Amino acid sequence: MKIRTVCLGALALGLLAGAACADPFSDLAALPTFYTDAGMKTMKLMAGFKKAWFAMPKHDRVTMTKACNDPAMSKPHAEFCANVLALGGAN
Repeated sequence: MKIRTVCLGALALGLLAGAACADPFSDLAALPTFYTDAGMKTMKLMAGFKKAWFAMPKHDRVTMTKACNDPAMSKPHAEFCANVLALGGAN
């Protein structure tokens, strides 16, 4: 019975960790390259944004594009997502 409880607990923990990782915007380490200031208030012009976009790994670009296509995820990052979608989600 204890092994069943441990296995169910591990499964639940895995599901919760997966849900927390589902938001690509939660990892802000890559996002400063898209902004001109450290406070991430001013977006780079499209040429700079495009350069930073293509410097990202393809997997990250696909993940960001999917997130920007989800209205609930893109709303807090509207300006960023507008630029991503303007690039056509180019991968």
